[in-house]
Amino acid sequence: MEPINTHNGLVYPLPKKNVDTDQIIPKQFLKRIERSGFGQFLFYNWRFDDEGQPRQDFTLNEPKYKGASVLIAGDNFGCGSSREHAPWALLDYGFKVIIAPSFADIFYSNTTKNGILAIKLSEAQVDYLLKQAEKDSYILTIDLKNQIVYDNLEFKAGFDIPAYQKHMLLNGLDEIGITLTYADQIKQFEQTHN
Repeated sequence: MEPINTHNGLVYPLPKKNVDTDQIIPKQFLKRIERSGFGQFLFYNWRFDDEGQPRQDFTLNEPKYKGASVLIAGDNFGCGSSREHAPWALLDYGFKVIIAPSFADIFYSNTTKNGILAIKLSEAQVDYLLKQAEKDSYILTIDLKNQIVYDNLEFKAGFDIPAYQKHMLLNGLDEIGITLTYADQIKQFEQTHN
């Protein structure tokens, strides 16, 4: 995983509540065994019509959001099934940060394990960010070390994150990576308890 310290990114606004994991990555695309290649199927039923052509009425298809890496969404993002494919699809598409008033618990945990920073802000703060991103190209800076989100206008907000998850993201470690930082101690334990 890539470490996240400070991230500057174009914002994509998705003003929908209760976006579930089947909307993020539909079930028919879960047959792949590797973690990559899922980005092309992100929000598939919203992005494409029955013939596989981009829908003109779904904003992620608009050129102004090309290259967006910060997703702003409504309450309860990532609800539904516990499929880990949802954060895989978001990350593979290019999203490194997701901001919403709340997340489904398992989805929130899966984002961190896969290198995505999920930030909870108040509904009023999220509404402000959505409106800014809908108006024009909008860039946010996320400073994980200091736990601050800000723009170059007037917005600045702190956010909470558990210390363990912050450590994982700052150092680009998943749970296996964290375990491997104790390799010497594990080896020593194995040698003394053999």
